[in-house]
Amino acid sequence: MNSILNADLHCHSVVSDGTLTPEALAARAKANGVELWALTDHDEIGGQQRAAAAAQAQGMHYLTGVEISVTFIGHTVHIVGLGFDADNLALKNGLIQTRGGRGQRAKDMAAGLAKAGILDAYEGALKFAGNHDLISRTHFARFLVESGVCRDTSEVFRKYLIEGKPGFVEHRWATLQDAVTWITQAGGMAVIAHPARYKFTANQEFALFTEFKGHGGQGVEVVTGSHSPAEYLIYAATAREFGLAASRGSDFHSPDESHTELGTLPYLPGQLTPVWEQLADRIQYAPHTTPEAKASTGD
Repeated sequence: MNSILNADLHCHSVVSDGTLTPEALAARAKANGVELWALTDHDEIGGQQRAAAAAQAQGMHYLTGVEISVTFIGHTVHIVGLGFDADNLALKNGLIQTRGGRGQRAKDMAAGLAKAGILDAYEGALKFAGNHDLISRTHFARFLVESGVCRDTSEVFRKYLIEGKPGFVEHRWATLQDAVTWITQAGGMAVIAHPARYKFTANQEFALFTEFKGHGGQGVEVVTGSHSPAEYLIYAATAREFGLAASRGSDFHSPDESHTELGTLPYLPGQLTPVWEQLADRIQYAPHTTPEAKASTGD
């Protein structure tokens, strides 16, 4: 089991709520020693062709990726898909449906912010959204920082964009079954993203992992940008308990906002099955890759 691999399988570009192009992300990943990369934009796979081409140009191996928003027991949960066929029609149509509600949600968020005295937030957020169909809380946060309302995006979320605050609007996303099914039927692997972020009770978390695996989910992010070293070990144990493959990814969005840089996380703990071993036949290998290099990623 080759857990000693600099794989970064979770990051975002301007196609969703990141600030860099797929090409710039690929160059940044390569500069930081990433060997296997995936671009996982929110509910959107429109950047996959560019990302794969950029990875090839940089000499990196590549896996297709996406991060799908899911509503589970009243909470938003994210499911990463890796190694799928980006031309799969059912997956494309499912993501279109998931994105569909973002526009009205954004207008409702702006209305809430207006009541708090912050005007023109919808138009301001749109300036930061490279893809208007994917306008999100992050784009509103960047507008409020630019406007001087808050010092940074963390302060914006804390004061305005979380539950109970003026700009928070709940949105119903895909179901857990939908997201896992779209990914797996497109030939990919479904992975629970950053599980520690959800702050579930033990019973809620058990229900999430049980239902996820029941629908065909196969992986969990163990080492990720929002996990602490203690949480690496907790979710390594969870991966072993549920028989899930382990993934690793920074969740990088922006050089100015992200706490974790692409490719800088610790390696996966031992005694785990890395997701790339199970997806070896779906990896787009860099040109002129030697058999030894392919073997290092599990082929």
